[in-house]
Amino acid sequence: MTPPPHAAGNGTQEYSACRTIQDLAQEYASAAITGGRMIKYTITEEGTAMSLGNSLFNARKKSGLSQEEVAEKLGISRQTVSKWELDETLPDIRQSKKLSVLYHVTLDELVDFDIKVKEIEEVIENTSEETQQKIDWTQMWAKKYPVLASYQQEVKTEVYTAKLQEMLTDLKHHYGYGDEDAFLVLKDILAQIYTKKGQKA
Repeated sequence: MTPPPHAAGNGTQEYSACRTIQDLAQEYASAAITGGRMIKYTITEEGTAMSLGNSLFNARKKSGLSQEEVAEKLGISRQTVSKWELDETLPDIRQSKKLSVLYHVTLDELVDFDIKVKEIEEVIENTSEETQQKIDWTQMWAKKYPVLASYQQEVKTEVYTAKLQEMLTDLKHHYGYGDEDAFLVLKDILAQIYTKKGQKA
């Protein structure tokens, strides 16, 4: 359930789903450093609330550590770790930094730890270039986004191909990128445009 956009009775700040993950991560760190009110929830891309305790639990499980092992490494009790993961209490900034090092994630990632994203990242990192070349990415993504299977019959791709090729050539000429790097940079720029457009909506 999405928490309402007001201060809860226990002094914990709660936020509506309109807040971005980046905003929440930054404000969590800021509140922790200043000793102010702590953020109890982060918001997933689907707009649903995920408790900080759940993020801590997933990060710990992904690291293969028990509550007892975490408690021992941090010099605290197992009950304290349990209370963090149950959202009964929250770690301060010093403890949060130690947890991020222990779980091999950044502080921002710890605040909004998504185990599914981490698993996908690991699959990509562990997949060889040779294997990736064998995958029909268009066909695979078309299962989730049907437009990828049909646009070639509707769109005059040669028009856009020429413009994109011009952009790739420009990147290679001005910045000395090779073919692959120029493609990756252009693809990332397009992804950022799409992400920013989604955030404004």
